[in-house]
Amino acid sequence: MQRVVCPGSFDPATNGHLDIIGRACGLYDEVVVAVLINITKHSLFTVDERVDMLREVTKGYGNVRVERFHGLLVDFCAANGITAVVKGLRAVSDFEYEMQMAQMNYRLAKVETLFMTTNPLYSFLSSSLVKEIAKYGGDVSELVPELVLSQLQGRLASELPDGEPHRVG
Repeated sequence: MQRVVCPGSFDPATNGHLDIIGRACGLYDEVVVAVLINITKHSLFTVDERVDMLREVTKGYGNVRVERFHGLLVDFCAANGITAVVKGLRAVSDFEYEMQMAQMNYRLAKVETLFMTTNPLYSFLSSSLVKEIAKYGGDVSELVPELVLSQLQGRLASELPDGEPHRVG
């Protein structure tokens, strides 16, 4: 069985993430979406919330498993019988960082990294940008799955001071 991992923080999951996951599903027997637990980073959604959302928005694929992980990705790979990582690249600037990570993962544990170019529709898209736009009332409805949009609206509404207008999507 060919198994790969698509790692990330997915805070929140975007249509760009789902594009890469979906395309990987067509190439591999199993795609493990690994949600990073990073205690040093302030996330909008908890790890459990991100895992739940990803499980829901990927349930249409019969070969996706969503898990959480912390520590080194190569250790997660070893524990799960995974020999390759699939990463989406939006721009040349992504490549520099991702290439360093790929080379280190290979040096540490012979884990290969496969780069998939992002669909041009999502080449500008990042979770950080989605959160920033949504925070200020911009329309992100075409950038995230409907479930994520709903969760994003609820979370941001609960963080606003009383009386402040707010709209997401």
